[in-house]
Amino acid sequence: QLELITPFQLYFNPELIFKHFQIWRLITNYLFFGPVGFNFLFNMIFLYRYCRMLEEGSFRGRTADFVFMFLFGGLLMTLFGLFVNLVFLGQAFTIMLVYVWSRRNPYVRMNFFGLLIFQAPFLPWVLMGFSLLLGNSIIVDLLGIAVGHIYFFLEDVFPNQPGGGRLLRTPSVLKAIFDTPEDDPNYNPLPEERPGGFAWGEGQRLGG
Repeated sequence: QLELITPFQLYFNPELIFKHFQIWRLITNYLFFGPVGFNFLFNMIFLYRYCRMLEEGSFRGRTADFVFMFLFGGLLMTLFGLFVNLVFLGQAFTIMLVYVWSRRNPYVRMNFFGLLIFQAPFLPWVLMGFSLLLGNSIIVDLLGIAVGHIYFFLEDVFPNQPGGGRLLRTPSVLKAIFDTPEDDPNYNPLPEERPGGFAWGEGQRLGG
């Protein structure tokens, strides 16, 4: 918006990435959502809302797994981006987050602008229909749904199938960086570390 850089310096271009080593495009193509307007605000609201609900819900206390989902989704979208003509993948990433949240909360009832009431798993498809009404390409939405479904299947469905197992495992290096070590159950904190500070006396119940 300040015109310090242009979208042409950010968009996804395999030739510029691999032949001219403009590696930053692998990341910056996820960060541009177009000029400030309805579509931009729409994406920001959904990105914030569903990213937060995932982080505070099914990924609570599992920051490394949350980061791994980002990396896995980003890698898959980048690979698919080599075969489809998409220059910015940020909206697809938002749809992926929405898809994962909706499948993990199947009984939540949604109200879309007061016009439609439906169960959460239909939300990504409703958003795709809304994009179609706005005249946007639904390829972006389909890509986000596809990547979200692959992650959900490998993480939530396949491990619970007969003969299934976990194919996605968060690397230990991510766990070492992002996850706090578990508390030692035998650790006895110093008085100044306890809630309320030093125990100056045993409390008694009023009226006891």
